[in-house]
Amino acid sequence: MNKETTQYTKQLVDTIVEGMQEVKAHNIVCVDLRDIPNSVTDFFVICHGESNTQVDSIAKSVEKQTSQQLNEKPFHKEGSDNSLWILLDYVNVMVHVFYKDTRDHYDIEGLWADAKLINIED
Repeated sequence: MNKETTQYTKQLVDTIVEGMQEVKAHNIVCVDLRDIPNSVTDFFVICHGESNTQVDSIAKSVEKQTSQQLNEKPFHKEGSDNSLWILLDYVNVMVHVFYKDTRDHYDIEGLWADAKLINIED
């Protein structure tokens, strides 16, 4: 990955985190997958909400921030029907917004234990 792409990806991650913080997302974690062979993306940004309404609001806030600041839209989006796990795919960065119990069940951070985890303060 060239320097320009790395800088843009970092800016995208920061903007996503801002969108999450805007609506009080809980336990925001960035999973750096760049050193993991054959990983599907460079970063996961994971958080959770305490209700389906908050999960939906977090995802919408991320989309709004990335659209306004970077003119960026997700390549793919799924999960907004029930708001238990919303995935926003920005190609180099995948956003996982969970309902708390769903996050605990799937334990994405545990599945990628080899990756570098960066905890963001609430």
